[in-house]
Amino acid sequence: MADLNVTPLNALHRALGARMVPFAGYDMPVQFPMGVLREHLHCRARAGLFDVSHMGQAILRAPGGCAAVAAAMEGLVPVDLLGLGEGRQRYGFFTDAAGGILDDLMLANRGDHLFVVVNAACKAADLAHMRAALEGVEVEEIADRALMALQGPAAEGVLEALVPGVARMRFMDVGLFPSEFGELWISRSGYTGEDGYEISVPDDQAEPLARALLAHEDVAPIGLGARDSLRLEAGLCLYGHDIDTTTTPVEAGLAWAIGKVRRAGGARAGGFPGAERILAELADGAPRARVGLRPEGRAPMREGTPLFATAEGGEAVGHVTSGGFGPSVEGPVSMGYVPRALSAGGTTLYGEVRGKRLAATVTPLPFVPARFKR
Repeated sequence: MADLNVTPLNALHRALGARMVPFAGYDMPVQFPMGVLREHLHCRARAGLFDVSHMGQAILRAPGGCAAVAAAMEGLVPVDLLGLGEGRQRYGFFTDAAGGILDDLMLANRGDHLFVVVNAACKAADLAHMRAALEGVEVEEIADRALMALQGPAAEGVLEALVPGVARMRFMDVGLFPSEFGELWISRSGYTGEDGYEISVPDDQAEPLARALLAHEDVAPIGLGARDSLRLEAGLCLYGHDIDTTTTPVEAGLAWAIGKVRRAGGARAGGFPGAERILAELADGAPRARVGLRPEGRAPMREGTPLFATAEGGEAVGHVTSGGFGPSVEGPVSMGYVPRALSAGGTTLYGEVRGKRLAATVTPLPFVPARFKR
């Protein structure tokens, strides 16, 4: 454990009785005394506080300002960044030459620069990728700020009381806010399907801010276990599981993030790694698709479970990439990849669990409707 990185909230997690586990090179809380099930339901009903300081934060600058950075970044992501307004952020992904996904990330236009947040496990590779590919762009890793997420229906009221002005934000707005905890970089976003915020705070103010949020009766600390079940119910991909270099954005159901201007016939069509394959799949459809699955009974179909088209015989047609118990839907939920011909809602597939094939119904995603503030 000695070689694990720690976040600025590590001591607080331990003081709160968290069970800690190694995750992406960090010592992270998987659950608190409340337990994963109650943490999950608390976030859906009130508000949960998540430590996401293990993720990477970076500022991208160029002499030509944010427009110059956006133009350069469009060579790495199939996203409309030149059309991203100031004070707004957008979901995107790095693609490789084969059309696979190197990582997914958030990109924010903060006026004179682009602010990006990348996944913890890909942080070093992403920074190296940008530094090697973005000629004339300075890529500054932000190493002195913690990152936390406040998620759930009570999040707005709780944070507004501490940081006036955040209630006016819409989903995917970003802003810089003065506070008694230093300058906070806040976005109205998150990865639970609930309304909420992600807050970048100076390292030395992370614990005071977290304690101030947790002092509210509606807020509870939430670990990685409930974070995973929340994003799964919300139909959101986890890098390294539901998306990776073997999956294209179209297969993954992420085509919505590829703006019209970057598609065939658009003003800035293509120009990103893997464009030939990705644009072809946008036009003609991908051979397989990520789908939601509702297994019958109570047994969860977890990652790696093979999927079959028939109850007996035949070869596997796909596999589960994420799966577990969905506390909000009171039953097992899974996501996985299957041939496009078997991806329609209502299709019955069979997952092989402990040597037995159990039925599962293809179900539209998300399993729980999103409650973002539009």
